[in-house]
Amino acid sequence: MSAGTGISMKIMAALSSTLMLACVKGLDGTIPVGEVIFFRSVVALIPLLCWLKLQGGVLQGIQTHNVRGHFVRGLAGSTAMYLSYLSLLYISLTDATALNYAAPLFTVLLAAAVLRENVRFHRWVAVVAGFSGILVMMAGQLTFSGAHFSFGATAGIMLALLAALCTAGASVQIRALNQTEKPGAIAFWFAVMTALTSLVTLVTGWKIPQGNAWLLLIGCGLFGGITQILLTLSLRFADASLLAPFDYTTLLWSVLIGFLLSGSLPTQPTLIGAGLVALGGLYSLWCEHRQRRTLAME
Repeated sequence: MSAGTGISMKIMAALSSTLMLACVKGLDGTIPVGEVIFFRSVVALIPLLCWLKLQGGVLQGIQTHNVRGHFVRGLAGSTAMYLSYLSLLYISLTDATALNYAAPLFTVLLAAAVLRENVRFHRWVAVVAGFSGILVMMAGQLTFSGAHFSFGATAGIMLALLAALCTAGASVQIRALNQTEKPGAIAFWFAVMTALTSLVTLVTGWKIPQGNAWLLLIGCGLFGGITQILLTLSLRFADASLLAPFDYTTLLWSVLIGFLLSGSLPTQPTLIGAGLVALGGLYSLWCEHRQRRTLAME
């Protein structure tokens, strides 16, 4: 398998992840976030267990030799999920997706600091361009109401950026786990951990889903499970810092889904900021391609 396999899986994971968030956005806060995460985690076990069965067996697939590593990955991933779902209460799907572009930027930084990956100069260029784009998107969202910032936009942005940081930490930890753990074990134990931790929110009061809420909760879980499978496999075939730019495809998916469902389009600052991030990523990809051609000719 080549790095191209990892890239393809990353792009499909981006689509699946966007569909999952669209299901959460569709609930529009009618179901408590902890309950949403419980359904997302439990239902996600269905595609995960089917995948493990096809891989040769469930028990063999979930065996682990690194309980601590799974705990760290689960903690980072669970926190990212809570923060991301909460941000959708305040900002649109497209804006939340665009702000999540900070995740691959954080991933490059963490991959260099934690995994000691060799991050080339052009990837640092992508990081600088990306953070510039994030600032533009933030400037477009932080609107004034009188003499004060809009609380909703501010809260949504802060939650989304914190979620991006936690997502980056989870991605780096997955890369480390892939050195000794099977992809199935990584995805399975994450789903189990998030399901168990979400039960703590029972004391805040859960609701019995009504009508379409059931379909959205089930969709959230199914797409979440598929995303975990694709994401885990992608990190087995390619470096975290190489895959990072392909997170940008989620903007295309979120714009398309947002338009089809509500007829909404992203704001100008969102498009400009996301464009800066994408340009940095494309420049990094072009440099990667040129270096590979140079090495092949030697």
